[in-house]
Amino acid sequence: MTNYNLERFTVLVVDDNRYMRQLLTMALKALSVGQVRQAEHGGEAIEILKLMAQDPMKAGMMSVDIIFSNWQMSPVDGLMLLRWVRRAKESPNRFIPFVMVTGYADPKRVAEARDMGVTEILAKPFSVQGVAGRLQQVIERPRQFVHTMTYFGPDRRRRQQVFMDDDRRLLTDADPEVEIVHD
Repeated sequence: MTNYNLERFTVLVVDDNRYMRQLLTMALKALSVGQVRQAEHGGEAIEILKLMAQDPMKAGMMSVDIIFSNWQMSPVDGLMLLRWVRRAKESPNRFIPFVMVTGYADPKRVAEARDMGVTEILAKPFSVQGVAGRLQQVIERPRQFVHTMTYFGPDRRRRQQVFMDDDRRLLTDADPEVEIVHD
Protein backbone atom coordinates (compact mmCIF):
# COMPACT_ATOMS: atom_id res chain seq x y z
CA MET A 1 0.00 0.00 0.00
CA THR A 2 1.25 3.46 -0.83
CA ASN A 3 2.66 5.26 2.18
CA TYR A 4 -0.41 6.88 3.67
CA ASN A 5 -0.50 8.56 7.04
CA LEU A 6 -3.52 6.90 8.65
CA GLU A 7 -2.83 8.15 12.18
CA ARG A 8 -5.96 10.33 12.17
CA PHE A 9 -8.10 7.66 10.57
CA THR A 10 -10.92 6.14 12.68
CA VAL A 11 -12.31 2.73 11.78
CA LEU A 12 -15.32 0.98 13.30
CA VAL A 13 -14.91 -2.82 13.33
CA VAL A 14 -18.15 -4.77 13.78
CA ASP A 15 -18.11 -8.53 14.34
CA ASP A 16 -19.79 -10.84 16.83
CA ASN A 17 -16.69 -13.05 16.97
CA ARG A 18 -14.16 -11.56 19.37
CA TYR A 19 -11.25 -13.35 17.68
CA MET A 20 -12.17 -11.95 14.24
CA ARG A 21 -12.59 -8.44 15.71
CA GLN A 22 -9.12 -8.71 17.21
CA LEU A 23 -7.59 -10.01 13.95
CA LEU A 24 -9.08 -7.16 11.94
CA THR A 25 -8.08 -4.62 14.59
CA MET A 26 -4.49 -5.92 14.61
CA ALA A 27 -4.38 -5.75 10.80
CA LEU A 28 -5.59 -2.15 10.86
CA LYS A 29 -3.11 -1.23 13.60
CA ALA A 30 -0.32 -2.86 11.55
CA LEU A 31 -1.31 -0.45 8.76
CA SER A 32 -0.95 2.45 11.25
CA VAL A 33 -4.65 3.27 11.53
CA GLY A 34 -4.89 5.70 14.44
CA GLN A 35 -8.11 4.69 16.16
CA VAL A 36 -10.03 1.43 15.89
CA ARG A 37 -13.34 1.15 17.70
CA GLN A 38 -15.08 -2.22 18.08
CA ALA A 39 -18.72 -3.32 18.25
CA GLU A 40 -20.05 -6.84 18.84
CA HIS A 41 -22.94 -6.60 16.39
CA GLY A 42 -24.78 -4.16 14.14
CA GLY A 43 -27.10 -2.93 16.89
CA GLU A 44 -24.16 -1.92 19.07
CA ALA A 45 -22.55 -0.21 16.06
CA ILE A 46 -25.74 1.78 15.46
CA GLU A 47 -25.74 2.90 19.10
CA ILE A 48 -22.08 3.96 18.82
CA LEU A 49 -22.79 5.93 15.63
CA LYS A 50 -25.84 7.61 17.20
CA LEU A 51 -23.87 8.54 20.32
CA MET A 52 -21.05 9.90 18.17
CA ALA A 53 -23.53 12.16 16.36
CA GLN A 54 -25.14 13.37 19.62
CA ASP A 55 -22.11 13.64 21.90
CA PRO A 56 -18.71 13.02 20.26
CA MET A 57 -16.86 13.55 23.56
CA LYS A 58 -18.88 10.83 25.28
CA ALA A 59 -18.46 8.53 22.27
CA GLY A 60 -14.72 9.11 22.32
CA MET A 61 -14.53 10.01 18.64
CA MET A 62 -15.61 12.83 16.38
CA SER A 63 -16.37 10.70 13.32
CA VAL A 64 -15.85 7.32 11.73
CA ASP A 65 -13.93 7.27 8.46
CA ILE A 66 -14.78 3.71 7.44
CA ILE A 67 -16.77 0.73 8.72
CA PHE A 68 -15.57 -2.87 8.45
CA SER A 69 -18.51 -5.12 9.31
CA ASN A 70 -19.04 -8.84 9.32
CA TRP A 71 -22.09 -9.89 7.35
CA GLN A 72 -23.43 -12.73 9.51
CA MET A 73 -24.07 -11.62 13.09
CA SER A 74 -26.84 -11.71 15.61
CA PRO A 75 -29.08 -9.93 16.56
CA VAL A 76 -28.33 -7.22 13.95
CA ASP A 77 -26.32 -8.45 10.97
CA GLY A 78 -24.02 -6.50 8.66
CA LEU A 79 -26.63 -6.07 5.93
CA MET A 80 -29.10 -4.54 8.39
CA LEU A 81 -26.35 -2.22 9.66
CA LEU A 82 -25.52 -1.22 6.09
CA ARG A 83 -29.21 -0.56 5.37
CA TRP A 84 -29.40 1.69 8.47
CA VAL A 85 -26.21 3.58 7.54
CA ARG A 86 -27.41 4.24 3.98
CA ARG A 87 -31.13 4.86 4.60
CA ALA A 88 -31.89 5.96 8.17
CA LYS A 89 -32.54 9.60 8.98
CA GLU A 90 -30.50 9.18 12.18
CA SER A 91 -27.43 7.96 10.28
CA PRO A 92 -24.63 10.47 10.93
CA ASN A 93 -23.02 9.84 7.54
CA ARG A 94 -24.86 8.06 4.73
CA PHE A 95 -21.75 8.38 2.54
CA ILE A 96 -19.34 6.55 4.85
CA PRO A 97 -17.28 3.84 3.12
CA PHE A 98 -18.56 0.44 4.22
CA VAL A 99 -16.54 -2.74 3.80
CA MET A 100 -18.51 -5.96 4.24
CA VAL A 101 -16.40 -8.81 5.63
CA THR A 102 -17.76 -12.24 4.78
CA GLY A 103 -16.84 -15.87 4.42
CA TYR A 104 -19.50 -16.20 1.73
CA ALA A 105 -18.23 -14.13 -1.19
CA ASP A 106 -20.15 -15.92 -3.92
CA PRO A 107 -21.47 -13.74 -6.78
CA LYS A 108 -25.09 -13.78 -5.53
CA ARG A 109 -24.14 -12.45 -2.08
CA VAL A 110 -21.69 -9.91 -3.50
CA ALA A 111 -24.47 -8.60 -5.77
CA GLU A 112 -26.88 -8.44 -2.81
CA ALA A 113 -24.40 -6.39 -0.77
CA ARG A 114 -23.58 -4.19 -3.77
CA ASP A 115 -27.28 -3.51 -4.34
CA MET A 116 -27.65 -2.52 -0.68
CA GLY A 117 -24.86 0.07 -1.05
CA VAL A 118 -21.67 -1.61 0.13
CA THR A 119 -18.42 0.07 -0.90
CA GLU A 120 -16.13 -2.99 -0.85
CA ILE A 121 -16.19 -6.69 0.02
CA LEU A 122 -13.42 -8.34 2.04
CA ALA A 123 -13.51 -12.15 1.86
CA LYS A 124 -12.52 -14.31 4.80
CA PRO A 125 -9.91 -15.51 5.43
CA PHE A 126 -8.26 -12.14 4.93
CA SER A 127 -4.68 -10.94 5.18
CA VAL A 128 -3.17 -7.61 6.13
CA GLN A 129 -2.57 -7.09 2.40
CA GLY A 130 -6.27 -7.71 1.74
CA VAL A 131 -7.27 -5.14 4.35
CA ALA A 132 -4.69 -2.71 2.91
CA GLY A 133 -6.13 -3.28 -0.56
CA ARG A 134 -9.65 -2.35 0.59
CA LEU A 135 -8.34 0.78 2.34
CA GLN A 136 -6.41 1.70 -0.78
CA GLN A 137 -9.51 1.26 -2.96
CA VAL A 138 -11.55 3.50 -0.66
CA ILE A 139 -8.85 6.19 -0.61
CA GLU A 140 -7.65 6.13 -4.21
CA ARG A 141 -10.82 5.26 -6.08
CA PRO A 142 -13.78 6.88 -4.31
CA ARG A 143 -17.00 6.38 -6.18
CA GLN A 144 -19.69 8.95 -6.73
CA PHE A 145 -22.93 8.20 -4.88
CA VAL A 146 -26.13 7.52 -6.75
CA HIS A 147 -29.61 8.26 -5.43
CA THR A 148 -32.61 6.80 -7.24
CA MET A 149 -36.06 5.65 -6.16
CA THR A 150 -34.72 2.17 -5.37
CA TYR A 151 -31.03 2.67 -4.56
CA PHE A 152 -28.71 4.87 -2.57
CA GLY A 153 -25.01 4.14 -2.43
CA PRO A 154 -21.75 4.17 -4.35
CA ASP A 155 -22.00 3.90 -8.10
CA ARG A 156 -22.11 0.16 -8.74
CA ARG A 157 -20.25 0.43 -12.05
CA ARG A 158 -16.51 0.10 -11.60
CA ARG A 159 -15.33 -0.22 -15.17
CA GLN A 160 -14.73 2.93 -17.15
CA GLN A 161 -16.49 2.33 -20.45
CA VAL A 162 -16.85 4.52 -23.47
CA PHE A 163 -20.32 6.05 -23.41
CA MET A 164 -21.62 7.78 -26.52
CA ASP A 165 -24.43 9.84 -24.97
CA ASP A 166 -24.50 12.48 -22.22
CA ASP A 167 -23.38 10.97 -18.93
CA ARG A 168 -26.22 11.84 -16.58
CA ARG A 169 -24.33 10.45 -13.57
CA LEU A 170 -21.95 13.39 -13.45
CA LEU A 171 -23.10 16.05 -11.01
CA THR A 172 -22.64 19.75 -11.53
CA ASP A 173 -23.00 22.89 -9.42
CA ALA A 174 -26.59 23.18 -10.67
CA ASP A 175 -27.70 19.84 -9.19
CA PRO A 176 -29.99 20.46 -6.19
CA GLU A 177 -28.75 17.64 -3.90
CA VAL A 178 -25.07 18.45 -4.17
CA GLU A 179 -23.23 21.03 -2.19
CA ILE A 180 -19.87 21.75 -3.78
CA VAL A 181 -17.49 23.61 -1.53
CA HIS A 182 -14.83 25.63 -3.31
CA ASP A 183 -11.64 26.35 -1.39
